[in-house]
Order: sequence, then C-alpha cells, then structure tokens
Amino acid sequence: MAGDAGEGKTVLVTGASGGIGQALAAAFGSRGRRVALHYHSNGAGALAAAEKVWRRGGAAEIFQADLSKEEDVERLFSQVEAALGPVQTLVNNAGIAWQGLLTDMTLEQWRRVLDVNLTSAFLCCRRALGPMIRAKDGCIINISSIWGQAGASCEAAYSASKAGLIGLTQALAQEEGPSGIRVNAIAPGLIDTPMNSRLSPEALAAFTQDTPLMKMGSPEDVAQAAVYLSEAAFVTGQVLGVNGGYVMN
Repeated sequence: MAGDAGEGKTVLVTGASGGIGQALAAAFGSRGRRVALHYHSNGAGALAAAEKVWRRGGAAEIFQADLSKEEDVERLFSQVEAALGPVQTLVNNAGIAWQGLLTDMTLEQWRRVLDVNLTSAFLCCRRALGPMIRAKDGCIINISSIWGQAGASCEAAYSASKAGLIGLTQALAQEEGPSGIRVNAIAPGLIDTPMNSRLSPEALAAFTQDTPLMKMGSPEDVAQAAVYLSEAAFVTGQVLGVNGGYVMN
C-alpha cells in the first residue's frame, strides 16, 4: 500500500489480545502509527500484540478496561491520550460469542453479549468523537461479522449485536460526515482465530466448501482491510466484507 497517510497518528484497538487484535496491532504499527492496545482480562495476549509492534521499532502500549462500564471507557481514553496523544483512529474490535438456542439463553447472557459487542462500541465512539469533532478529522472502524449481515442459527445475540454495529456505523457516518469523520465497518467471514477453533472439522469443511475462495481467511486479511479504511479519505458508511465471497452485496 503506497504512502503512510496515518504515520505518527494514534490508533486505539479494542479487544487487542485476540488473533484479529494482534494482527491489527502489527499492521497499524508497521504503518508508523502509535498503537494503543486494549484488553479486558487477557493481558498476556495484549502484551504479545504490543511485542509485534515493538519488534518493528514502533510505539505501542497496553491498557486494561471493562468497556461495558462508562467509567472504564473514560479512564481508558484519558490514559491513552496522556501516553500516546489523541485517538485519531478507533477500531472497535472487542467481542465475544455465545452459541445455543435462543430459548436456552438467559437474559444475563444476552445482555453480556450485547454489552461487550455493541454497548462497548457505543461508549467508545461517544468518547472518541468529541476530540475528533474538534479536530475536524477522525476515523472509526467497527468490526462486525457476516452474521451481522445474514444472521446465524444458534447465534442470535451475536448476530443481533453485529447487525447493530452495522446500523451504528451507517448512522454515525451520516451524523459525523460534516465534521470530517469517516465511519466504516468490516464484516469478516470465517477467519482462522481461537474463537473459531471451537468449530468441528466437519463444520469448518462445510463452511469453506460454501465459500467461493474455498479457504479460511487470516487475521492479517482483516487487518489489511482496516488499514485501508483508515487511509481511504473518500470512503465512509461502508461495510467491507472480508469473507472470501461467502456473502456478496
């Protein structure tokens, strides 16, 4: 990718301890970004993400927070701003899954999935937007899913939360465009991550068989898309499918 449009700017990646989060860290770090890496409980994973940046001579720090709590989000952003400067790119990547029949799901389980996957993005977007609006510049990237576009059996809460991220993305793109802020989403398909390692070999084979490119994606595929969206000056309100053709719009 030519040029370093974001060099020297700060990017905050939530949920940076997982496979996609670590790939995001490495990709943005390689572009000269100052990378703030959030984690909730997996500090070792976040440290591994930071090390991917440090090995390339980049700047990265890790920060702990429960993003479902308003006070934690405020503390996170204040710490990032003090350490690395204002957040010019926010990547809402934090997420969890729950599999099972909707009739077996408790209200507590439903709320937890929505809190982690959608409410956290709302809180982070709301906190990030003030400085972005004042600067008349900023970029938000929400990591959704193909199941936010098509829905998945036995993943109702996950699908609802990821669909909500798409709605949030397009509403904010309209709302914040006049302030020079771009808001986009990425909808990954089957990606080779620990979250998908729970799938049986038979399920993985069936999924790849139904994917036109006949393979799983990598975390790096998602990270490359995020870097593109962070630098694409005339792209906003879009949902970029990184799914091997499984869902086509």
